[in-house]
Amino acid sequence: MNRRLILTVLAAASVAAITGCAGPYTVSADVSSYGNWPADRKPGTYAFDRLPSQQQSEEATKRQATLEDAARGALERAGFKPAADAKSADVLVTLGARVTAYDPVPWDDPLWWRWRGRLLSPRYGYGGWGSWGWRQDPFFDRRYDRAVALLLRDRATGEALFETHASNEGMTMGSEALLTPLFDAALAEFPKVNPKSHRVSVQAVR
Repeated sequence: MNRRLILTVLAAASVAAITGCAGPYTVSADVSSYGNWPADRKPGTYAFDRLPSQQQSEEATKRQATLEDAARGALERAGFKPAADAKSADVLVTLGARVTAYDPVPWDDPLWWRWRGRLLSPRYGYGGWGSWGWRQDPFFDRRYDRAVALLLRDRATGEALFETHASNEGMTMGSEALLTPLFDAALAEFPKVNPKSHRVSVQAVR
């Protein structure tokens, strides 16, 4: 009887462990956003746009494809729809991610600084290097284990309309699995802009 009882308890514990690994869970991230999305503009259609550094090698291309797959759901939940091709899209979407705290910042490409210079201009309430800027942004803070960033540009004019970053730390599950909920957190408040880092929680499924 004791042996049977022990086996029963172990079996129940195994089931609990398995079921405990499935289902919804909450992901919290520190989010900051910038830009000036027009109040009367609908999300419209989108296409991904890769920076030169994001397509310089087969490895870089594969990494961007992974990021794009992770971001599609968040974009569509924010109201965007995939365009047939980049030439017909309303907006172009550029992505970046840091999967571990030791990864290089993905926005080193000179093209990126062109857009960031616009978003940190006085037009958006940022006076320059001395004010709150990219050095205080969680995306660049090495205490975070992982981070994602997303930039929306008007396809016709090239104007940067909306930029958002989401970062978090301390979770034990695989970093790649967190890309989708991090993009969800990054776009959870779209098109509202809040440059001050604040906590956003979203539901995800294992």
